[in-house]
Amino acid sequence: MRGGVLSWVVVLGVVAGCERTPAGSTSSQPAVGEVIIYTALDRQFSEPILNDFTARTGIVVRPAYDSEATKTVGLTNRIRAEANRPRCDVFWNNEILNTLRLRNEGLLQPCAPAEAANYPPQFRDPDGYWFGFAARARVLIVNTELVPAERMPTSIADLADPQWKGRTGIAKPLFGTTASHVACLFALHGKARATALLDSLRNNDVQVLSGNKGCAEMVGAGRLVMALTDTDDAIVELETGKPVKIVFPDGGADQMGTLLLPNTLALVKGCPNPEAGAQLINYLLSAEVEGRLAAGPSAQIPLHRAATVPSRVGRLEALRTMPVDLTQAADAFDAAAMYIEQRFLAP
Repeated sequence: MRGGVLSWVVVLGVVAGCERTPAGSTSSQPAVGEVIIYTALDRQFSEPILNDFTARTGIVVRPAYDSEATKTVGLTNRIRAEANRPRCDVFWNNEILNTLRLRNEGLLQPCAPAEAANYPPQFRDPDGYWFGFAARARVLIVNTELVPAERMPTSIADLADPQWKGRTGIAKPLFGTTASHVACLFALHGKARATALLDSLRNNDVQVLSGNKGCAEMVGAGRLVMALTDTDDAIVELETGKPVKIVFPDGGADQMGTLLLPNTLALVKGCPNPEAGAQLINYLLSAEVEGRLAAGPSAQIPLHRAATVPSRVGRLEALRTMPVDLTQAADAFDAAAMYIEQRFLAP
């Protein structure tokens, strides 16, 4: 795997490219040799990588995690609540829309990590406010003992098939990648068509669970026939021998494509340790780290041009991805959440 130990030349270039804490900021004084990161990526996946950064640089990483059910929204709201006195340096989000929302609210600051040049333009902010890497796809996980091959689903619309009434599942669509998925449907299809699709799921008694991991586990255990989840949760069930299949939905020529959501990294505006934060962002964007995330339990899909370790769920070029404007999806997030609260989740 190409990558390896970060050179001091790269480190100095990253530091020079990032904004420092503004004069008069109410944030705390920088702590020498530490960086505070809020990360929504599961601890078992992110912690070993953060520990290696410390071993290589001597910079202590102080991570804050959140729950499976509310992690993306919870950490985003925490950054908002701390806006007048930032505590977080780096936000490692495991999706993108809430990162874009923070950028629109003026809560992020730009930087120029050298590794960002190795990513396609659609996966990084042109002004350096956020950087996408290590993607996941939104997939269907299907129990092969309950669903024969000839009835295998091909679309998320199959969650509304009457033959599976009450036996399909999704994570609560107010948090994480499921909330982002709904907002992307609003942006791609418009409100009327998106709500019609979601209403069909509701009318088919789709089971709403606390998180994507729970969805995958319920299918693996045979308590649901299929569910919408992320590749990192689905691959665990597949590789532990559960009778499941991963389906990349809507990949046909006349379908909307599979939604691909990258992890994102961003430097928080007015953060206490911007230089250390910049170093950490550059390290996390390396081909080496993407390779580890691809080879590890979460089977992330690499986006780095120099990545040589393919994800076990498939390579990016093999996917027909949803052509959604993520900026429009971020703008649609509040309207999508309102629909979910007032209609989809209504008794």
